[in-house]
Amino acid sequence: MYVTTTDGASIFYKDWGAGRPVVLSHGWPLNADSWEAQALFLAEHGFRVIAHDRRGHGRSTQTWHGNEMDTYADDLATLLDALDLREATLVGFSTGGGEVARYIGRHGTGRVAQAALVSAVPPFMLQTPDNPGGVPVQVFDAIRAGSLADRSQTYKDLAAGPFFGGAASQGVQDAFWLQSMAAGHRNAFECIAAFSATDFRPDLAAIDVPTLVIHGDADQVVPFEVGGMASSALIKDARLVVYAGAPHGITDTHKQQLGSDLLAFLKEYDA
Repeated sequence: MYVTTTDGASIFYKDWGAGRPVVLSHGWPLNADSWEAQALFLAEHGFRVIAHDRRGHGRSTQTWHGNEMDTYADDLATLLDALDLREATLVGFSTGGGEVARYIGRHGTGRVAQAALVSAVPPFMLQTPDNPGGVPVQVFDAIRAGSLADRSQTYKDLAAGPFFGGAASQGVQDAFWLQSMAAGHRNAFECIAAFSATDFRPDLAAIDVPTLVIHGDADQVVPFEVGGMASSALIKDARLVVYAGAPHGITDTHKQQLGSDLLAFLKEYDA
C-alpha cells in the first residue's frame, strides 16, 4: 500500500494486525523489511503495526530531492495523517530514530502516545566544536567514498563487520545487502549526511511523551556514548535500556529480547 506526499512521492507501507498503532521507522540504507521480526511479533500480540519505506528506499519513490530529515519527517507526518493514526507509538531504529525525533520536533505529539529510539542516531553523530564527543567526519567520508566506488561491496562489508558485529548469519547479512541495494544510489548517498550531520538536540527537547531508549554498548556504528546514552540524558524522563555486548543491528541479533522489551513498553500505556 502507498500514500502520496505533497510533492508527489509514493511512500510504501505495510499495515499488519489490529489494535493501538505502532509505527516502525527503519535504518539506513534498509527498508521496512528490516523490522519484520518485531512487526510480526507485535502484530501477533494485539497491535496494529505500520512500517514504511523511507523515500528513496525500498519500494518508495526514488526522488531526486528531499533526502534529508525535514522531508523524511514530513513524509512520516503524511503517513500518520493519511491513516489518521492516534495514540501511536513511534519506534525508530538508527536513522529511523532521527526521523522519529525530527517528526516530533516539527509536528508535535498530538498523534503520539509513546516513542522508542533503538540504536538511534540522535542526538548528533557528527563531531563538531559544540559536539566534541561525536564521530569524526572522516568516518562518514569513508562511507561516502565506498558508496561511490563500489556500494555493493561496501554494504557487504558493513553487514559482515560493524553493523552486526559478527553476530549475524550469512542469511541475515544477505538480507541486509538485498535491502540496501534496493535503495536509490543518490538517495542512500545523501542519507549519509542526513543521519550523521543533523543535529537532533532541539527535537529531543520537544519530546513530551514516555520514551524508551535501547542501545547496545558494543555498537560500532552509532557508539553508545554518542547515541543512546546521550539521548537518554536529553529526553525528559526517558528510560535507558542497555544491551550488554550488543552490536548496532539488534533488530536481528537480539530480535526476541527487543520484541519483548517493546511489547512491555507498549503495554505500559495500555495498562
